[in-house]
Amino acid sequence: MVLIDTLRRFFAIDDPWERPGSEVTRQDALITAGTAVLSLLTVELMRGVGVLEAVDHPVWVQWLVTAGPCLLLLGRRRWPLTMLVVGSVAYWAIATFASPMASLLSTQLVYFAVVYSGVAYARRRSEMVLVVGAVLVGMFAWLVWSLAVGSAVDDMLAGSDPANRSRAIVAGIALTTLINVVYFGGAVLVGQSAWRNRRQRARLEDQASTISAQSEELSERAVVEERLRIARELHDVVAHHVSVIGVQAAGARRVLQRDPVAATDALGVIESSSREAVTQMRSLLRTLRTATPVVTQEEHRGPEPHLGDIARLVAERDGPVLHVEHEVVLDCEEALDAVPAAVGHSMYRTAQEALTNVAKHSTARTARVVVRVRTRSGSPFAEVEVTDDGRARAGSTGSGLGHMGIRERAGLLGGTVEVGPRATGGYRVRLRVPLEGGDA
Repeated sequence: MVLIDTLRRFFAIDDPWERPGSEVTRQDALITAGTAVLSLLTVELMRGVGVLEAVDHPVWVQWLVTAGPCLLLLGRRRWPLTMLVVGSVAYWAIATFASPMASLLSTQLVYFAVVYSGVAYARRRSEMVLVVGAVLVGMFAWLVWSLAVGSAVDDMLAGSDPANRSRAIVAGIALTTLINVVYFGGAVLVGQSAWRNRRQRARLEDQASTISAQSEELSERAVVEERLRIARELHDVVAHHVSVIGVQAAGARRVLQRDPVAATDALGVIESSSREAVTQMRSLLRTLRTATPVVTQEEHRGPEPHLGDIARLVAERDGPVLHVEHEVVLDCEEALDAVPAAVGHSMYRTAQEALTNVAKHSTARTARVVVRVRTRSGSPFAEVEVTDDGRARAGSTGSGLGHMGIRERAGLLGGTVEVGPRATGGYRVRLRVPLEGGDA
């Protein structure tokens, strides 16, 4: 039982991998032709030195017996087990009816290659073990028969000292057995080693292909995520600055006659807002046009708005048409430093989008932006909340992209979003993001 388990593991009988079939190639044809030519040349050289004088077959038969088996090399990779069976029968016939020809080096090499190929190129391990096992059993049974009742012993004793016949028989049998064990065992071991190397190479190729596919998928995903980020940024930039320009222009028009100073201030806000919009749009377009891989574009981006810029955002929005209040609630002085840049950026964009929507779609006269950061409790978080006192403006509908962007940002950070009307009137947009693994 132990021997069977060892053989199963050695020959990988339970391995599901199958070696792909190989077509007959030009290389196979060249090897076959070259081996046949060398075999015929060997026969003629041996005939020249008188080694084949005992062979009574015609020359053409000797050529056929020598060069014919070389054809097995042509299909040894395409039909390895078939060539093994045919080659074994051919070798038995040559050794039986033209024994001097069977001992030629060319014949021995051809049959060795056939046995090796049967082990190395067979697609299924179970079929290989059955066929090769049957061939080996048949060959060694024939060897035993030759030693027991055939002429093999007589050939061993030819020219030996009659006084040492017993020792000559034992030595001859041992030598013959050793030669055959090394011959067939070597072919099987080399063939199995070649099969294992090919399996390992196939696995490495599969792994390389999988890694390449995963890398391509990750690259495509990174491109999609970068485009979504740019789309969100572009929406935030355009919507915010155009809304600021519209609100300030409306305020300037209303107070132009009675308060020129306020109108001038509003025009200044319009000018600065338009310039900032152009600057940020150029930055986004530069990101789109660059040939730098997406994974390294983070290093080349310009500075992005963060939590501390909300105060500037509120100042830009505050005007005669819409009054915006700002409040920061912290549980300690260092709380703002605990907010990561990505979280602060998302909070800024949320406040920006909410104030833009108030200006575009609400009748509110007052809006309030509250930033809350709690770091010392069991569930630390950072939160921005924007509320107003108005109601939806008649005939004003949005695309929903802004709210979608807010929810996407929250999802990336593991946060929660609350968007909707308040029970006391007005509208609320709230983003809460957990800090240091806290729950939102």
